This record gives sequence, structure tokens and C-alpha cells, in this order.
Amino acid sequence: MPFVYADNAATTAVTPAVLDAMLPYLTAQFGNPSSLYAFGQTAHRAVANARAQVAAAIGAKEKEIFFTSGGSEADNWAIKGAAAIGARHGKTHIVTTKIEHHAVLHTLDALKKQGFTVTYLDVYDNGVCRVEDVANAITDQTCLVTVMFANNEIGTIQPIAEIGALCRERGVVFHTDAVQAVGHVPINVEEMHIDLLSLSGHKLHAPKGVGALYCRTGVRLTNLIEGGGQEKGRRAGTENVAGIVGLGRAITDMVANMDTNEAKVRALRDQLFAGASKISHSRINGDLEHRLPGNFSMCFEGVEGESLLLLLDANGVCASSGSACTSGSLDPSHVLLAIGLPHEVAHGSLRLTLGEDNTEADVDHILDVLPQIIDRLRDMSPLWDHIMEREAGKKEAN
Repeated sequence: MPFVYADNAATTAVTPAVLDAMLPYLTAQFGNPSSLYAFGQTAHRAVANARAQVAAAIGAKEKEIFFTSGGSEADNWAIKGAAAIGARHGKTHIVTTKIEHHAVLHTLDALKKQGFTVTYLDVYDNGVCRVEDVANAITDQTCLVTVMFANNEIGTIQPIAEIGALCRERGVVFHTDAVQAVGHVPINVEEMHIDLLSLSGHKLHAPKGVGALYCRTGVRLTNLIEGGGQEKGRRAGTENVAGIVGLGRAITDMVANMDTNEAKVRALRDQLFAGASKISHSRINGDLEHRLPGNFSMCFEGVEGESLLLLLDANGVCASSGSACTSGSLDPSHVLLAIGLPHEVAHGSLRLTLGEDNTEADVDHILDVLPQIIDRLRDMSPLWDHIMEREAGKKEAN
């Protein structure tokens, strides 16, 4: 049976080149980068080189890159730190969207318990927020705007440069969760007026457990982790040297090959959309133009998403119904509800996220098994029977 990995938004494979770069720092070069002797300084230089690589990939300065354990930590640090700055100036209002990752939404929930107020912007049926809505939401009490670069479920890309320019004009700190976007679409933090940006290694072929926060010079965040003097005294804890080296190599490779990868992955995704759209009572989720190249998200009426995933797995396809971080939840995706889908439709969602290693044969296999699985599930579904009866009634009425 073919094996098709189509869940790259959940995590990606570490490439051989990244592994080769990491291996010396897992074996012979195991020194602590804070040590002053030469053996430790070898590790220190490796971390510094990776910092330069990450900075170059997003148009930042080296001193503006701080390594973290991943995207969730970077989100927490950025949002809580910006909120603390705002509170010192009597500003306790934050603007965000309804489709943010839970690392953002749950952090905002915690801040609301401390007295902050949050405005959650709509994203409309195409999954994209509007700059004018951000403008209307900002008040003289706003200390932070946090809008994700690209959505992890439906792949929609937000107007980040325009929002960044607006926030810079209004004097409001702007953070973007770019975990799904870095390495996949062009990003320049200076040109886009981004103050804070979160990224994660395992979304771009680096290992799990490493990420970074970009913090623009002049934005002085409070520390999230206290302890030693690592990361210029702003993020304590002995550095994950091998992971950091892997992140530097991975992000460099992704940016260097971005155009080629994007063209290949986009073509495969469009092939998937074309084939799956032939299935009756299906719909594409999110904007087709402003979208990550590898993101496929559709809903199929009369189908329960969990059953769909299990049967795809039985046929050798690794897929998702939405965010891997909430895959155990029985509730429909907050993202799909935010774009106006009813609960019964949102429950039938399928997310496939393609990467550079996927092939036309992978897409052919998915399109071969997917219609059969959906037919099988609909044959067993009382909801599908109800949909068919409803449509038959409408035809008779006409």
C-alpha cells in the first residue's frame, strides 16, 4: 500500500542536510556555549551562525533574534511581553482575529483574567481579515495587535504588510504568528513593519523543540523565563545547540529553494482541489489566491471528520481535520466556524498539507481513495440521508 504523508502543517521531516548539520553538536561538539574555554566557544559560534541565518531569512538583524523552544513559547513571550509594556503605560487593549492559533488565543484568555480587554476581528467567508477592521478596532488604549501571517488550518494569508504599516502609523506594537509561513512565503520584517514575529523549526524541516522570536530593536519585552544570562539575558536556559543549528540550516535551505518549492507544491495542491471538487456537496475553505501553496482544506457534507481521517489512514494517507494541537477535540474548528460554516458542515473538514517531497503519485492515490471513502461514510450517515431527503423535497416543491 502506498504511504502518503500529507500533514506537513502538523510537522515536517528533518532533511538529511539538516541532520548532518546537527549531528556534530549531538556527539563530539557537545560543549556548553556559555563556557569560556575553546570547546564551549565552538558551540557558541554555531549558535551565533544560526542566529545570523534566521535573521537573514526574514530580513532582521542578528541581535533581534532570540531562540525559544518553539512557536508557542515565542507567541507567549511576544504577547505577554507587549502586554506588560502596554500596562506600564496604562494601555490594556489588544486586537486579534477569531482564527488565531490557540497559543495566541489561550494567552489572550490568560491576559483577560488580568484585566486586559481583547477585540476579536471577523475574517469573513474567505478567511481573510480586513485592514479597515483593524483600523477601526484600534483605540488610544490599544497596546498590541496580533494577527497570524498564515492560518494553520485553511492556509489563508493575511494582509500583514498593510496591517504592519497601520500599526506603525498608530504607534501600536504589531506581532504576527508566522509559524506556518516562514520558509514557505517571502517575509521581510522591516518592509512589512513587523515588531514581533514567532516561528517554529519543525514546520520547515528542522527538529521539534526549537523556534525563535524576532523582536525589533527598541521593543523591550519582559523576560518570560528567568535564570541565567543566555540570549542576552532575556531568555534563560542552556541553548539547544543542535536544534538551533538545525533551524539555521533548515531556514536557509527553505528560503534558497522557496520559488522552486512553491511552484511544485502549488501545482500539486491545485491538482488536489480540482479532483476533490468533483465530489458532490463539497466546498473549499478559505481564499484560493491569498493562501499557502501547500494548503488544501475542504468540507464534505454528510461526513464526520474523524471517521474520514481514520479511513484515510487505513489507506495509507496521513491527513488532518485541522490543527494538530486540537486533534483530540470533538468540537468543530473555531476557524471554520469563524468563516461562517454551520457546525454540521465544519465537522466534515479535511486538511491536507503538501510539502516538497510529495509527488503526483501521492495526489493520484489520495484522489483515488478519497471519493470511495466519502461514499462509504455517506452510506452509513443519517445526516446524509437527511440532506438527500431535504433536497428531494426542494425539487418536488419546485
